[in-house]
Amino acid sequence: MTMTTTEAGLALADPSAYADEARLHEALALLRRESPVHRVEAAGYGPFWAITRHADIMEIERNHTLFVNAPRSLLQTAELDALHKQREAEGIALRTLIHMDDPQHRVVRAIGADWFRPKAMRAMQERVNELARNYVERMAGLAGECDFVQQVSVHYPLYVILSLLGLPESDFPRLLQLTQELFGGDDTEMRRGADADDAMATLLDFFAYFQDLTTARRATPTDDLASAIANARIDGEHLSDFDTLSYYVIVATAGHDTTSSTISGGLHALIQHPDELARLRNDPALLPTAVDEMIRWVTPVKEFMRTATADTKIGGVTIRQGESMLLSYPSANRDEDVFDEPFRFDVGRDPNKHLAFGFGVHYCLGAALARIEIRSLFAELLPRLESVELAGRPESVATTFVGGLKRLPIRYTLKG
Repeated sequence: MTMTTTEAGLALADPSAYADEARLHEALALLRRESPVHRVEAAGYGPFWAITRHADIMEIERNHTLFVNAPRSLLQTAELDALHKQREAEGIALRTLIHMDDPQHRVVRAIGADWFRPKAMRAMQERVNELARNYVERMAGLAGECDFVQQVSVHYPLYVILSLLGLPESDFPRLLQLTQELFGGDDTEMRRGADADDAMATLLDFFAYFQDLTTARRATPTDDLASAIANARIDGEHLSDFDTLSYYVIVATAGHDTTSSTISGGLHALIQHPDELARLRNDPALLPTAVDEMIRWVTPVKEFMRTATADTKIGGVTIRQGESMLLSYPSANRDEDVFDEPFRFDVGRDPNKHLAFGFGVHYCLGAALARIEIRSLFAELLPRLESVELAGRPESVATTFVGGLKRLPIRYTLKG
């Protein structure tokens, strides 16, 4: 049965759609073609406009004063939106860079910016390479079969980002579980519970952990990103407790979960496209473009929301002051007007104007680190990879925000 534009719009508010790639991209292609600025009224959610074309998303991202992050930064149920507003009024809400607008956003972003600049990334390269070697060796010890997500890709970038923060390895499993509960709130297998209080409980557990960390780093500063956040001052004052804790949460979660999704989704794409895998193995110089193609292909961040501060038009459609827009990054990254054969996985794609890291003032702070991690892992794996195939059915996370594969069973042979 043919999908209608109304049904296609509703898919954007349906977590299960993001776990069904064929259904999702059918819906997005239909919207790009027939209703690229489309009003969605989904049960349980406040209404929003779905923005599905690359050019329209770029226009919104460029104009960050007309289209702002607050008060609706992410697509959440009306219940969670109301709870967030209540918690914000109480001073105990998550308020990360993705919730902020300038001038506050610019000032707070600067606290961590130096840790992700090229000089800092060069200093991290050796540690990243070491971890990549360790995880390929781990694969070598798994008798030629593993769940690549659960045994490799969720752990490797977690170790990288938590090493940057300076956290002890003994805490890594706890932080991985909390991250999966936070981002897996729409997935029945991963979430802590089904209601808003369970989601808040996960967040409060994060806050409790990082409150102890803040106290320790202020008492005894060390040379790591955690100390930079704990001891940062704006106008002579430390960040508020919840702004400090929110900063830790966004770095510790988005700093690894999105990279994990790209690594596992990238390997899946290579398995699905053996000619491209052979091409990349035969020409390792293609690895930088292959990494960006993996990022475009997976697009681990599915959406951000923006709110219009004045009446305006997008794609010829009137958007009223106070109305919200969902920026669909998976759609932008398959836009036929921008990408030649967008549904072809091409390890040599150049140019590759994907929007997986966003654009403009909210461009992903950790983009350079993510590219380094992905490149290092595949630089270690591909020269040793003699064969690889699926050993079961891949499964994706149900989500409307961040996610990718949660299982990728593979069978492989590696050179010694």
